[in-house]
Amino acid sequence: MDSIEATSAIVPTYARANVAFERGEGCWLISTTGERYLDFGAGIAVSSVGHAHPHMVEALTRQGSKLWHVSNLYQNPEGERFARRLADATFADLVFFTNSGAEANEAAIKMARRRQWIGDHPERFRVLTFEGAFHGRTLATIAAGGQKKYLEGFGPKVEGFDQIPVGDLAAVEGAIGPETAAIMIEPIQGEGGVRAIPPAFLRGLREICDRNGLLLIFDEVQTGIGRTGRFFAYEHVGVHPDILTTAKGIGGGFPMSACLATADAARGLTVGVHGTTFGGNPLAMAIGNATLDIVLAAGFLEQVAERGLLLRQRLAELKDRYPGVIEEVRGEGLMVGLKLRIPPGDFATAALGKRLLVIPAGDNVVRIVPPLIVSEEEIAEGVRRLAAACAAVEERLTVAIN
Repeated sequence: MDSIEATSAIVPTYARANVAFERGEGCWLISTTGERYLDFGAGIAVSSVGHAHPHMVEALTRQGSKLWHVSNLYQNPEGERFARRLADATFADLVFFTNSGAEANEAAIKMARRRQWIGDHPERFRVLTFEGAFHGRTLATIAAGGQKKYLEGFGPKVEGFDQIPVGDLAAVEGAIGPETAAIMIEPIQGEGGVRAIPPAFLRGLREICDRNGLLLIFDEVQTGIGRTGRFFAYEHVGVHPDILTTAKGIGGGFPMSACLATADAARGLTVGVHGTTFGGNPLAMAIGNATLDIVLAAGFLEQVAERGLLLRQRLAELKDRYPGVIEEVRGEGLMVGLKLRIPPGDFATAALGKRLLVIPAGDNVVRIVPPLIVSEEEIAEGVRRLAAACAAVEERLTVAIN
């Protein structure tokens, strides 16, 4: 591996662990050296129905043998079916398909600005976002997130985004000006440290938007497609957004995303106003429909909620056993965070040593986001490996102190 990395032609923007995988089975990955790893990272909450799910493989091979791409110049029956299923299962009337979470968020921002423009408010283009947010890596979405570490070195910040503290409705009210078009928020901040936004705050944002003629955008790139035990996290809150973005789990590992909206919110996106070459291609749509076959099957989301509760209970017990390592257990469904008393990268490395994959995040957190098909036995095994990682970390801390 070291020799491969030394001669790599890939731009070195990733600090890659010294392991490579050649195949997967459900919640397990098998390395090129034959070792089995329990995947509690799911490719950063992407492999929603596990690795090599038979239904997904069948959909991929069936569609792959027929048609991959024709562009959006022609009718798309599989895309029409996928969009209708998403709309019928949510608040949305219309869906725009894209390829990544950042693209979906770009579409949402453009949609909100355009809706204000056609509503005789061309001055309204600014979007209120929240400290600790992450909305993508494009120039606009790093400006939306507002975090210095992602903005530094890329020139002037794209205009039109204002960050405010999360949880403070008075601060939201005070930040609204004549140029404000929308409010954009993650119901649970993923990269920001699995920080759940209080439902009362989200309901307050809905009321503020209604009162001020603003659009409410929920970034559910990470929380959507069953991750929190509901199809989308907004269902826990009792209100819905005008626009919602989703990616990650929607394709079970295939790169795709979507921007969902009410008919009114999408009114400004008419022919020629926005587009994508690859978005909604037949291969992606077939795989997306296969994902919905699994996630929307009777009892599936209820099982995710039950397994998530079990996982959080076991992790709470782990916190009591290792209070010097784990400070807090956070999350909803199978989107769980461990706030640590050590750097999350160090803990992820320790877990990797126990053949367990977890994902570092902000606020000193590691994310535990297994495939939604994880079994009770695999949860128990994962917690055993987490305990072993905690013990290894604790031992190193003791040695360092002495």
